[in-house]
Amino acid sequence: MKITVAKTAGFCMGVRRAVDMVLDASNLADEPIFTYGPLIHNPQVLEMLEGKQIFRLDTIPETGEGIVLIRAHGVPPEDEKALADAGFTVINATCPRVVRVQVIINKFAKKGYATIIIGDKKHPEVVGLLGYARGKGHTVTSMAQLKELPQFENAVVVAQTTQNTEFYKEIKDWCRANRPHYELFDTICGSTQKRQDEVRELAGTHDAVIVVGGKESGNTRRLAQVAAETGTVSTHIEDAGEIDYRSLSSADAIAITAGASTPNWIIKDTCLKVDRSLRRRNPMTGKLAGVLEFLLNTNLLLAAGAACLTYGAAMIQGGNQTHVHALIAMLYVLSMQIMNNTMTIRSDTYNKPDRAAFYRQYGIWLKLLAGIAGVTGLYLAYTRGWVSFGMLLTMTLLGLSYNLNVIPKVWGRRRIYRIKDVPGSRTILIAAAWGVVTSALPAVAGGLPLPAATVAFFYSAGLVFARTAFVDVLAVQGDRIAGKETLPILLGKKKSMRVVRLVLTATTGVAVGSFFLDSGGNGGFWLAIIPLFMLLLIKLYKEDSVLSGSPYEFLFESLFLLAGLTAAAI
Repeated sequence: MKITVAKTAGFCMGVRRAVDMVLDASNLADEPIFTYGPLIHNPQVLEMLEGKQIFRLDTIPETGEGIVLIRAHGVPPEDEKALADAGFTVINATCPRVVRVQVIINKFAKKGYATIIIGDKKHPEVVGLLGYARGKGHTVTSMAQLKELPQFENAVVVAQTTQNTEFYKEIKDWCRANRPHYELFDTICGSTQKRQDEVRELAGTHDAVIVVGGKESGNTRRLAQVAAETGTVSTHIEDAGEIDYRSLSSADAIAITAGASTPNWIIKDTCLKVDRSLRRRNPMTGKLAGVLEFLLNTNLLLAAGAACLTYGAAMIQGGNQTHVHALIAMLYVLSMQIMNNTMTIRSDTYNKPDRAAFYRQYGIWLKLLAGIAGVTGLYLAYTRGWVSFGMLLTMTLLGLSYNLNVIPKVWGRRRIYRIKDVPGSRTILIAAAWGVVTSALPAVAGGLPLPAATVAFFYSAGLVFARTAFVDVLAVQGDRIAGKETLPILLGKKKSMRVVRLVLTATTGVAVGSFFLDSGGNGGFWLAIIPLFMLLLIKLYKEDSVLSGSPYEFLFESLFLLAGLTAAAI
């Protein structure tokens, strides 16, 4: 049984840019925010925007106030001017690929050329493009319609950016043979072509194809059309609730792809539910996957990783007070992670819908577990001495106050009342907290040398920083919706990944350098294998080759267990 998620599935550059622009405006501005028409063609995204009090204007009033975003499809230039004249602050979120087509049409229309647009004249993108044709625009959706058009003295031919690539190739071939004086431009978005090429390839190697996306989305409909044309069993759904599992009952390999306006959380939810359906065929596989989900959702895997990392830090420091401190680290991380997940259900609704549902169902019991773990950890720290107790209490209070209004200060236009509001603070604080509980507490209690304790701290903090930043990259879409100030939102995904790779490289150097410490803990040299494995995972994620659709978070967190296994083996 195999599920493959297409590498090209989900938001394209233009849609991501438009959604990011409207969410950033919502998170920063106090004034009303609107979109002129639907921002993109996806019902779940539009519902999410309404939930954030971002409403849409379907007509332009005589007067208005607030911010209006031009949708990704673009609009006629006269509409943009009318919005500004009405008093709105206009933010143009038109996809740059569409802007390029607008510029081409406008350039030739000024010279008197007729414009032939291969696309549906009712589609918002085409409506916007026609606005640049100066009254000489024509739309074509079939070869017959093209042949019925008069032979213009001069004409420019462009395609709707989400047009079927094979159909547009036929159009261009006919024009070259019969209208060689027409100006032809390749305006289909590269993302569209890649999606269509990939779905053809996946259909040839899988038993069924599921296309996820809005029924009003032109590019998603064409993607479903391409899948159907291959002859492979295919279905077009808006969400996982529409899947007919009986039609997939004989499929051993299922491919899932999605239109350019389909958000990640819908793709993830579809993948999860299809996976659960397939698991029913093999009870043992289903039970194993259920156990892994439980370990992730309850944070027990991550807590066990904290305990193992404490043993690894002890290798560097040459300490022997390990068992109690490993338990303290495990209890602290378990308590803080559960409390954090309880407070972030909103973003988990979009990032990890299964975990959000798990916390809504068992929230009371999980909070009770967090409380017991936190109190037990503090008691064990107290048995190590007042200094250890004070350090852990401080870290606990910082963790609990992360979402509370404790900073009465205004920085520029952005109000910062909570530690949470400081950009990138979450990643840094989590890394520092792990460094303290896995390295500093044992060092203080055991009187270990400062150089070794410092190296162990930076090793632990480096691994956790990389893990947290990487998970935030995977969750950037939902975090932006929830208004969370994570590192990827501050720096962007690409820069954040560069930072993660740099930190992991430095952490590898720290582990190798621990060999030269005069602390009796030279076995820490072997801990370099953990950041190296993390770098390999990031490489696989970037290439999306072997592990497409796999639970990267589970793999990252499992690597912490290697620290304990290494300590046991050395």
